Amino acid sequence: MNEVLKAMEQRFSTRGYTEEKLTAAELDCLIRAGLQAPTAANRQEIHITVVKGDAPVLAEIERDKNRDGGIENLPHNFYYEAPVVLMLSAEKAFSWGKLDAGIAVENIALAAEGLGLGSLIIGCIKDTLSGEKKDYFARELKLPEGYEFEIAIAVGHKAASKEPHEYSVEKNVTYL
Repeated sequence: MNEVLKAMEQRFSTRGYTEEKLTAAELDCLIRAGLQAPTAANRQEIHITVVKGDAPVLAEIERDKNRDGGIENLPHNFYYEAPVVLMLSAEKAFSWGKLDAGIAVENIALAAEGLGLGSLIIGCIKDTLSGEKKDYFARELKLPEGYEFEIAIAVGHKAASKEPHEYSVEKNVTYL
């Protein structure tokens, strides 16, 4: 089977990571995969901020996310203690930036699977990073001027496993 198709078939949302750090080569591969993603009008506007899992800004995002959602004492943070979180942002004024970020994050997820790593695509912090502290978090994450957070992905060595989700062609596909 084609390696890309195999990665698609085997990939699952990883919610448990070892403490092993990513190598520079692994991180470089993930970043290149994200930046090689197609973008509308070949704009190539996606920006990736690499955040180490122990960065204080992640703990602050977690606190605000939980406070905003009225949630306390969760067993894991939003990135399940992954050693790295890639934050993808796009130009605010470009209407296709959200879609482009989604394509880029999927490239990263498939590259992670191909490298034997786990990943978790993260959208649950969007409200927190777009809320009252939006400008503060943009500065803390060093987003380029005129950019805003779109989506994130946690990546690390898998400590947890599960079966990939099932699907139904009959239910989810229409042929015309």
